[in-house]
Amino acid sequence: MQNWLLRNRITLLAVAVTIFYAIFVQWIWGWPAILAGWREVGLWTILVALALLVGTYFVRAHRMQDYFPRETSGRFLWLFRVTQIHNILNIMLPFRAGETSFPLLMRSEFGVPLAHGTSALMVLRLLDLHALLAAAGVGLVASAGYALWACALWLAFLVLPLMAFPLRNIVLGTARRKLPVKLSGMVDQISDGIPRNLAAFVRAWFLTVLNWGVKVLVLAWVLRLMGVDPIAACFGGALGGELSSVLPVHAPGGVGTYPAGIAAGAAAFGAGKQSAALAVLARAAINTHLLMIVSALAGTGLSLILPGLTGGGRGRIQRAD
Repeated sequence: MQNWLLRNRITLLAVAVTIFYAIFVQWIWGWPAILAGWREVGLWTILVALALLVGTYFVRAHRMQDYFPRETSGRFLWLFRVTQIHNILNIMLPFRAGETSFPLLMRSEFGVPLAHGTSALMVLRLLDLHALLAAAGVGLVASAGYALWACALWLAFLVLPLMAFPLRNIVLGTARRKLPVKLSGMVDQISDGIPRNLAAFVRAWFLTVLNWGVKVLVLAWVLRLMGVDPIAACFGGALGGELSSVLPVHAPGGVGTYPAGIAAGAAAFGAGKQSAALAVLARAAINTHLLMIVSALAGTGLSLILPGLTGGGRGRIQRAD
């Protein structure tokens, strides 16, 4: 029994946290009151939001194929499966344990060297963070009344990676000299993961911005439909929820931490502090989290079905030399 508990401790922790969360929500608000928000939004709106979120998973897979064109050529649907397994593990496993699955999966399925897969993931995560902040920045621009100076600052931040790319060797060289020796390995990993030419980097940047732009807009749209106000708070909520998923204390499935991140982000971007506004925000945050879970499960389900239907999942690419 002790060995079984040790082997399944992560699964048991996830189940326990989920059950506790469900009981807590029922006790404070009641699940009928929470789910009533979906009836008010409407079925077609839910389906459109789900379709757009699932669409971002295909954008992510295309970004990976563009990043590893030789290893993944002709295997898009199988790569889509790998990226979705990585995504669902990231969501469901606590403490960011699922992040390590990506380089392992890319090595076993496509022959990408472990070090290079890890380096590429690190660079892509930096691009993800930048694009997420840029997408959420639309809320700040909106709160500033779309003033010219706000739009100019946002645009400058958006294209910052493109302006920094030609200076990458100078920046990385300076980092190697200034940072402690223990961090020099991280600098080398970033250097190894950066695309070698501007065209490839622009494509990675564009696909990253497209992915996060759509995702944040959808989440902000859903929060707005569920009564969160003002619009800047909706973008702040989307930012807070997604930032919570990269924290080391990320709960299994984002249970509790993702809605809390939405609430914190919305409050930071000007959501009302009155009890009625906070109740609306709490219900909207829980429902938005449920939408994210359903979209991840739907994307994973597609990734398991599509390769088999088209033959795209047969065989494996041999490991690259």
